[in-house]
Amino acid sequence: MSLHIERREFLKQAILAGTATASLGSFGQLRPALATQKSPNEKLNLAFVGVANKGAHNLDQLTHENIVALCDVDEVHLGPMAERFPKASTYADFRQMFDKEKSLDAVVVSTPDHTHAIPVMWALRRDLDVYCEKPLAHSVHEVREMRKLAAEKKAVTQMGTQIHAGDNYRRVVEIVQSGQLGPVARVHVWQGNTNRPGVRVAQGTPPATVDYDLWIGPAPMRPYHPSHFHFNWRYWWDFGNGTLGDFGCHYMDLPFWALDLRDPTSIEAKGEKTVGGDNEVPDSMRVDYQFAAKGDRPAVHLTWYHGDWRPQWATEYDKAGAVLFEGTKGRLLADYGTLKYFMNEGDVPAAPPQTIPNSVGHWKEWTDAIRSRGATTCNFDYSGALAEAVLLGNVAYRAGQAKISWDAEAFKTDTAAADQYLQREYRKSWTL
Repeated sequence: MSLHIERREFLKQAILAGTATASLGSFGQLRPALATQKSPNEKLNLAFVGVANKGAHNLDQLTHENIVALCDVDEVHLGPMAERFPKASTYADFRQMFDKEKSLDAVVVSTPDHTHAIPVMWALRRDLDVYCEKPLAHSVHEVREMRKLAAEKKAVTQMGTQIHAGDNYRRVVEIVQSGQLGPVARVHVWQGNTNRPGVRVAQGTPPATVDYDLWIGPAPMRPYHPSHFHFNWRYWWDFGNGTLGDFGCHYMDLPFWALDLRDPTSIEAKGEKTVGGDNEVPDSMRVDYQFAAKGDRPAVHLTWYHGDWRPQWATEYDKAGAVLFEGTKGRLLADYGTLKYFMNEGDVPAAPPQTIPNSVGHWKEWTDAIRSRGATTCNFDYSGALAEAVLLGNVAYRAGQAKISWDAEAFKTDTAAADQYLQREYRKSWTL
């Protein structure tokens, strides 16, 4: 007998016995997600919202589970996946998927930023576990709501910061936390990527294979044009968050982890367009974050740079993207796969003892935690704080202020000019 037949029979008997009431989730639906531990040999029933590019990559990592439902607004992307997973039901609209699929354990969301939050919230309200791509959501408000609901539902969550599971990041965290660099009060993070030029149009016709209205979702309706569609959505405020939103969660993850950072107290941002076109997001940008002292750790000044505004010595280090920790005893340069010491005096020290176990794998961490009802390393509590900080860089830039203060507990800045960018109005008929 299959797991889900056994589960349904158990719940049926529980209802008859009057003992299932406490298991009811939102909308009166019995919790299909795993409230108790599950055998490691039992497969999870997964749904995927967004199946191209990063969605396809996520699918590739999870093919050993039951692929129950596939959802994408573009038939060109959905068709090949439907052929690959013929037993899976297919949908263009995730709302229909959630209404019809009752056996799901968890959902993977790999859509553009502007359509992350709503399917995640729908999944969480149905007591499903969730994997969502970075930067978790389009706005700071959406991230905060996702964090709150995930905590309330005790959901097993993971943000798509795959580099977090790599051995190199773990070794860097051990070095910084061992004290070999001395107290670290200054961090530089940079990414040399720049935005692609785009154009605005008064009217346009989307491909016949695309449900463009669903693709727009809660964002303001904009006439179709390839310069803001599929990957290019990153470079327009209606849909994405520029290079900072694209890479910030990957690179800033390292200092957040190593220095136990959480909520910045102030953010100062400036940027400019350098590659032409109508793109709204800056091609070059600098964001200065201040974090308060915490325990034995001093206050931290972290600077993010991208595009042409990389720090001068970034070229000397020959790294297109990297993190530099500056301690009182020396510096440490790291990227996704390498690290290098620059000590003030003496030889490079031996690596400290390994204190952080190697990961079983980014996706396996999530599926293992679903089965055991444990925690993941990039759960929405940790990754949500990281994503909020990243997105606050764009809030500060758009506000046009010299510096903004951030009160994370009260969820507000010190200026209405910035507060207006913490969340957005949704298009009619769309709600969080």
